[in-house]
Amino acid sequence: QVQLVESGGGLVQAGGSLRLSCAASGRIFKINGMGWFRQPPGKQRELVALISSSGITNYADSVKGRFTISRDNAKNTVSLQMNSLKPEDTAVYYCNADINTLFTRGEYWGQGTQVTVSS
Repeated sequence: QVQLVESGGGLVQAGGSLRLSCAASGRIFKINGMGWFRQPPGKQRELVALISSSGITNYADSVKGRFTISRDNAKNTVSLQMNSLKPEDTAVYYCNADINTLFTRGEYWGQGTQVTVSS
C-alpha cells in the first residue's frame, strides 16, 4: 500500500508564507509526477503546481511567481513553498503523486491540509 501524508498547513496573514510538505511511503518502486491541488470553500479542486520526476515544473497562473514546488527523490517528498499569500489562496491543499509499485501504477492523494489566509 502507498500513503501520502501532508503537513504544514495553518493560519497566516495576507502577505505571509507557509511551506507544505508531503511524504510518500509504502511499497513504492518509482514516483513519477507529483503535485499539489487545492479546493477552496464551495469550489472544485484545482491544480496548483506539478513537478515531474526530472524536476520540470508547471504552475497555475494564479500562483506563478509566489509559489515554488520542489521534490526530494531520495526521500520521496514533495514540498510547496507559498509566499505572498492572499485570502483567495485559502483552501484545503492536497498532495498528489503518480506512483509505480512493483505490480501497479496509480494516482494517490493525501488527506489534505487546511491553509487559511486572513486579510
